[in-house]
Amino acid sequence: MTAVQRRSTKQRSAVSALLDEADSFLSAQDLHARLRERGEAVGLATVYRALQALVEDGDVDVLRTDDGESIYRRCSTGHHHHLVCRRCGRTVEVEGPTVESWALRVGSEHGFTAVEHVVEVFGVCAPCSAAEPA
Repeated sequence: MTAVQRRSTKQRSAVSALLDEADSFLSAQDLHARLRERGEAVGLATVYRALQALVEDGDVDVLRTDDGESIYRRCSTGHHHHLVCRRCGRTVEVEGPTVESWALRVGSEHGFTAVEHVVEVFGVCAPCSAAEPA
């Protein structure tokens, strides 16, 4: 996908900078609230537009939660998967060569080409597990 040449705006830069600092996926509402706390004059619709542009340009990954909410995170380039804590949202990027070969094999077995996939793994991170009552 070729990135569209976009006009840089103060609001888009603020959203992008906040994502640079985050180590977990955040919703547009979370990002909007954090920006407002910092004194940024940015509307929620503007946050959504900025996030959509960042996703389209491949600068940000987006996941859907179990309840259908989109959450966003700045990620490394290249294909990867995510291990996400269900409690705190902490996220770790992981590679899955076994998943890659499985997806290609299954596609091939059924006559598919140009096979793509999305795999996200959810669990509870060590700090959240340690905080659970015994």
